[in-house]
Amino acid sequence: METIERVQTGVRLEKRLLKVLKGLAELKDISLGDLLEGMALHAFEGKCPFGPETIAQIDQLKQVYGLTLSAESSHRLTERE
Repeated sequence: METIERVQTGVRLEKRLLKVLKGLAELKDISLGDLLEGMALHAFEGKCPFGPETIAQIDQLKQVYGLTLSAESSHRLTERE
């Protein structure tokens, strides 16, 4: 175990994406912060943070919350005024 220091941050996320992330954190019984930390650390090493079962759960959550965005979308997002 490593001892770390966490800080509170004000991050803005797309509404449906946040719902999927919160739903996934709930399914995994972890906090949203822990989920995001794990995803970022895996991404920094070029690794996928999720196995096939979790990806299937994510796909279901995306359908429930109407999330149609993809990785390609990330460079083309504009915020509604």
